[in-house]
Amino acid sequence: MVNLIVIFMAVVLVNNFLLSQFLGICSFLGVSNKLSSSVGMGGAVIFVMFIAELVTWPIQQLLDKFEIGYLQTVVFILVIASLVQFVEMFMKKYLPALQKALGIFLPLITTNCAILGATINAINYGYTYAQSIVYAVGAGVGYLVAMVLFAGVREEKLWDDSLVPTPFKGVPMVLISATILSLSFMGFTGLFQ
Repeated sequence: MVNLIVIFMAVVLVNNFLLSQFLGICSFLGVSNKLSSSVGMGGAVIFVMFIAELVTWPIQQLLDKFEIGYLQTVVFILVIASLVQFVEMFMKKYLPALQKALGIFLPLITTNCAILGATINAINYGYTYAQSIVYAVGAGVGYLVAMVLFAGVREEKLWDDSLVPTPFKGVPMVLISATILSLSFMGFTGLFQ
C-alpha cells in the first residue's frame, strides 16, 4: 500500500507530466485560460488515462506473449483514440457546455503525449497492473493540479500589463509564467524515492 502511495505522490509532485516531463504542453497552454475549462480538461485527462491504462496494460501482456511488442505505440494510439471518442460523445450528450469550452482541445487528447507517455512509462517501469493504474491516475491528477495552478495564474494576471515590456506581452509572458511554475515544482525533487 505504501508503495502505491509513493508512486501516486511521486508522479503528481516530483515527476509531474506537464511541469517536469513536459508532456501534454499543447493543451496546457491552450486550455488554461479559464479555471473551469482547465478543471474539465484535467478531469477528461484523468478519466482517459485511467481507462487507457486499464486497457493497454493487458494488451501489452498479449503483445509480449506473441512477441510483437514493437506494435505497442501503434496499438496504444488506436486504443487512446477510441477512448477519447467515447469521452467526447459522453460530454456532448451530458456536458455540452464543457465540451464546447474545451473545443478543439478535446479531440487533441487523442494525440496528447501525456496519455501515451503514461501508458508506455507504466510498462517501461515494470509496474504491476495495480501500480500502473495508480501511476496513470496520479499522472492525471498531476496534470489537473498543474492546469488548475496555471489557470489561476492566468486568470488573475499576476503580472501588470503596463509593467511588461511590449516584446514580452501575450504568449511570451504566458511561457515565462509556465517556466516559473515549472521551477517551483523542482522543489519537490528528492521528496519521494
